[in-house]
Amino acid sequence: MTINVKRVALILGIIYILIGIAGFMPALIQPPKAGEPAVNIAALHGDLFGLFPVNVLHTLIHLAIGIWGVIATRSVGASIIYARSLAVIFGVLTIMGLIPGLNTVYGLIPLYSHDLWLHALTAIVAGYFGFYVREPAEI
Repeated sequence: MTINVKRVALILGIIYILIGIAGFMPALIQPPKAGEPAVNIAALHGDLFGLFPVNVLHTLIHLAIGIWGVIATRSVGASIIYARSLAVIFGVLTIMGLIPGLNTVYGLIPLYSHDLWLHALTAIVAGYFGFYVREPAEI
């Protein structure tokens, strides 16, 4: 079994759907740690699994990214666009997470702490399969 861009889109899609679903389960969200940057949207705000800062907007974005990934598996072209887009989007989010003020998207969405490595890893994997791996043409 070879890993191709369609399979990566499906895997990332499922992972982000599951993360999105988990973000709607208050039992999986611990209160934010002392000293974490404040966000203006406090609904479901906290640390998912005690690690990843989230709020309701963050969770909705996870779901959207996941659904997009599953839909993108319909064709190689759509999967490549998905992977390339994720590489750019999550690369930008990783950089934003390092900059005060931008690390909460001006108080809307938390992008700091363990989100940094998750976003960076997503960008690297998506970038590898979106830009580097060559897929055979579909018939």
